[in-house]
Amino acid sequence: MKKHILFALTTLFILSSCAKDKKDVVITMKTSYGDMKIILFEETPLHKANFIKLAEDGQYDSTVFHRIIKEFMIQGGNVDEKNGTRSNETIPAEFVDGFYHEKGALAAARQGDRSNPEKASSWCQFYIVDGKKWTEAELTVDQRKLNQAIGQLMQYESQADLRDQFMELQNNQDHDGMNKLALEYVDLAEKELNIKLKKEVDPERLKKYAEVGGTPHLDGAYTVFGKVVEGLDVIDKIAEVETGRADKPIDPIYMTLEIERLSKKKITKLYGYEYPE
Repeated sequence: MKKHILFALTTLFILSSCAKDKKDVVITMKTSYGDMKIILFEETPLHKANFIKLAEDGQYDSTVFHRIIKEFMIQGGNVDEKNGTRSNETIPAEFVDGFYHEKGALAAARQGDRSNPEKASSWCQFYIVDGKKWTEAELTVDQRKLNQAIGQLMQYESQADLRDQFMELQNNQDHDGMNKLALEYVDLAEKELNIKLKKEVDPERLKKYAEVGGTPHLDGAYTVFGKVVEGLDVIDKIAEVETGRADKPIDPIYMTLEIERLSKKKITKLYGYEYPE
């Protein structure tokens, strides 16, 4: 009896070890600005399988980053444009708590909410987050409500200085300056207008956007299904290129994707990516 139990436990241990050491895919995205290594999340299986198939079929090869906005994102993968086709295929949204739009996040592009209320993803187009680092105040205040409150405060005669400062920043199109100035008046706006502008934010989310950076306003609106685990500097280089109309780079930036299958243990060792239990 003891031998049977020992055998069963040994078998269970071996199976458990094998499960933990299954292979996974590492995508190498090659560009003229350098290479990026990308991991795709198991928690978003539809997007993962679709991306791997497109990469394996060579569909992404010779596509370009067609939309680039510094401190926001770099977008590419328009297979339809490359092939001269027009597909209406989509992938159902796969939102996962804790998958944030931190710098290096790989997410699916999509049509707007009006024509796509379920937030289904494009079958091929994706973007990689560039973003910026955020302060705690920027993340814990409802900026839209604050802007409305500032508009009300500026109507008060006692806030003539505030009004003048905002008008000057607006005339200079200094939107960052306007947001920073507004944040200085959060407590006053809450007191004078009897409203609540501050909100609770998950500590892990605060930490990510303060230390790594990203684009927090996209969370919960677009599916994040992977991340760059090596080559974050390449994102910065691409984000710096000169763009023209519709944020399209003046000089095309082509990509080629290569797939490598490694054990999860090796991926963790090489890139520091920890798989969920």
